Amino acid sequence: MNHYLVKNVINRVLLALILASAAVGFEAVQANTTTPSAAPMSSAAACPALLNHKFDRLQDEKPQSLCQYAGKVVLVVNTASFCGFTSQYKGLEALHSKYKEQGLVVLGFPSNDFSQEGGSNKQIADFCESTFGVKFPMFTKTQVTGEAAAPLFKQLTAQTGQKPRWNFHKYLIGRDGKVIDQYSSMTSPESKTLVSAIEKSLKAQP
Repeated sequence: MNHYLVKNVINRVLLALILASAAVGFEAVQANTTTPSAAPMSSAAACPALLNHKFDRLQDEKPQSLCQYAGKVVLVVNTASFCGFTSQYKGLEALHSKYKEQGLVVLGFPSNDFSQEGGSNKQIADFCESTFGVKFPMFTKTQVTGEAAAPLFKQLTAQTGQKPRWNFHKYLIGRDGKVIDQYSSMTSPESKTLVSAIEKSLKAQP
C-alpha cells in the first residue's frame, strides 16, 4: 500500500469517528429532553379531591392547604370547648403524638353548630393549648352541617351518608384520600375500633 492509499484510509477512519461522535451527542440531547407527556405529576393533580381545600389556621388565621396532608392517614374531627366530650382533646392529641411519625395527622375543626363553641379563634387556640396541650393542626371556626357547611364536610357527609350529629364526630381518611369510616362522638380516641382502623390504614400504601 503506497503513501497515498494510507493517507486516504486514515482520513476515512477519522471521518467515521467524527460522524459517530456527533450521532452519540445528538442521542444524548434527545434523551435529556423532557416532553410534556413525561413531565412529573403536578402537586394539584396529586392532591386527592377530598383534601383539595384551604382553611385558615386557628392560631394565626393564615390560609393552609389540606393538600399538604396527601399520602397521610387523616382523622377529621369537629370540636367544641364547652361540650361533654371536650376532654377527648386529650385522647386526640395522644393519638396524634403516638402515630404522627407513622403518617397519622389529626385535624381539628372547632364549630359552633351545636352552640358549644362561642369563643374567638384566639380564645379557642389558647384554651386547647393550655388545657389539653393540643399540638395537632387546628383551624378557625367552621360550619360542619347544613347548606352553609364547609365543602370538606359536605363531601364527608355525602361519602359516608352521615353528617356530624354532635361535637367530636370523626372521619377517618386513608392514604389514598378516600374515606375509610366515620365515628360518632361516643367513639373515644382510645376506642379499640378506631385505633385498630388507624393502625391498619397506616400500613396501607397510598
